[in-house]
Amino acid sequence: MPGLLDFGFNNIELWRSEEMQLVQLMIPAESAHDTVGALGDVGLLQFKDLNADKSAFQRTYANQVKRCDEMARKIRFFHDQVEKAGMTVGIRAITDKGYEMDELEGKLEELETEMLEVNGNSERLARSYNELVELQLVLEKAGSFFDQARIDAQSESFERTYSVPETMDAPLLESALPSATANTGRLGFVAGLIPQEKLNGFERLLFRATRGNMFLRQTPVGSVKDPATGEQVEKHVFVVFYAGERARTKVLKICEAFNANRYPFPEDPARQRQMHGEVTARLRELHTTIEAGERHREAVLQNIAFNLDQWATQVRREKAIYHTLNKLSMDTSRKVLVAEAWCPLAAKPRVHEALRQAAMASSTQLSTVLQPLMTKDPPPTYFKTDLFTNCFQAIVDAYGIARYREVNPAVYTIVTFPFLFAVMFGDFGHGLLMFMFALYLLANEKKFLKQQLDEIFGMAFGGRYCIVLMAVFSIFTGLIYNEFFSMPMTLFGKSRARCFINNVLDDSIRDMRLCPERGGTIKLIGPYPFGVDPVWHGTKSELPFLNSMKMKMSILLGVVHMNLGIMMSLYNNLYFRDRLSTICEFIPQV
Repeated sequence: MPGLLDFGFNNIELWRSEEMQLVQLMIPAESAHDTVGALGDVGLLQFKDLNADKSAFQRTYANQVKRCDEMARKIRFFHDQVEKAGMTVGIRAITDKGYEMDELEGKLEELETEMLEVNGNSERLARSYNELVELQLVLEKAGSFFDQARIDAQSESFERTYSVPETMDAPLLESALPSATANTGRLGFVAGLIPQEKLNGFERLLFRATRGNMFLRQTPVGSVKDPATGEQVEKHVFVVFYAGERARTKVLKICEAFNANRYPFPEDPARQRQMHGEVTARLRELHTTIEAGERHREAVLQNIAFNLDQWATQVRREKAIYHTLNKLSMDTSRKVLVAEAWCPLAAKPRVHEALRQAAMASSTQLSTVLQPLMTKDPPPTYFKTDLFTNCFQAIVDAYGIARYREVNPAVYTIVTFPFLFAVMFGDFGHGLLMFMFALYLLANEKKFLKQQLDEIFGMAFGGRYCIVLMAVFSIFTGLIYNEFFSMPMTLFGKSRARCFINNVLDDSIRDMRLCPERGGTIKLIGPYPFGVDPVWHGTKSELPFLNSMKMKMSILLGVVHMNLGIMMSLYNNLYFRDRLSTICEFIPQV
């Protein structure tokens, strides 16, 4: 029976999973790091956790894992800073081992301290600069309020001085006039800036709190950077005049509640001009200082961005090494680490070579001992794939991973998945577009493999070979459906349908839809060479005919697909010599 069903599938490398063997490694403690790193480069060992009863904090290399996590946090901080600066992270191949772990940890600590200091200085300088800009606006706009008030007061005083008294008993001397300030306290004022959207509520609350005993002047100044947030905000300069200490306390509390920035404003015009000049000079100095700080920060970030990818790769590698070392058990002398791992039989020569090179690199006198172990535990499933078969294996693994040495459905999926897609997506024009896109991915394969692609394009690039087959099968089924962007084609000649009127062929009628209107009958003079006859397109019976054809074809393909799965179960039963499943499952299913 096995010989009868032997179609050469066993010669296909992907037909069954690789044969696995459980091995034990006795690794000297001084060379454990280099050994595990070398085995990680091979990438064909699955280590068993021999410390499953211990928590993560009780393991031997827990402190090293914490250090790697801390370095990873710093690298994420650098990555955010580089992205905020609008720079790109340099991606380059790692030509050497780079820094040692202690050196890299010190380097990252130094750079983080420098970056935090630079960011802190930049934030303080920017805040001071934005505050001075607002103070300058207050001095300009509020100063214009007071200048206009002085002009109005002078004109009013001039009119009063040279006006003729209306009555004969009016006093002629100014000293005889009643004092305007005899019954009022000294007026005070508060100047500052407030966001535009808070201005109306600010004015209403001031009016209610002081019962109308205040006077508010305001003017817009446009978009200004807020010192607290650094964002551009539409603001207004305001000056609130009040009388009395109680009113002053209320005004200050209201300003604080509305996050209004208050600034000192002198009453003396000479002092105002002097203060404006000092603020302008200070702004120039701060602008120069900020530019120098930005150049220094940009230089630091450029150095970080150039090495960031290499550092991140090295930290991930170190963390993976120590995470694997935590799975190893330590002997009583604490000089040897014992590991158990599953290894493909075909990869044992590569593992021996990696162990030899690791022993030479660590300059240890003792080499790692590798010996097989007997076990009844089920081995893991490992399929050796390449660039072409990797995407199809990933599709199968998404639904479930086959048991050890079972038949791999990915062998059939290479054909069935693209073909079933083409059955649903059959169109000659759409298939050509997909084929050109797939050719573009294949032509630039080496370039894209070296780049760090985003999630969507990376997924499309990973399935480039699947897209090629889907495009080819879509072109084929498009020819069968005789569709080019949903339009009929005549690649294999014109329609075989003819119009017969009174059993006489009428060649003058080209559109078969006119034949019944003229009392004729449509007859086929022979089968169409390939695919669907174009005469069906545009007719009333197009959908019923095509849907019926595709439904029947789908049923046939579905039955073939199910039978293929049943035959695969037979191959598994024969390989594992499970006669009971063959008799009780396979035969009834057939």
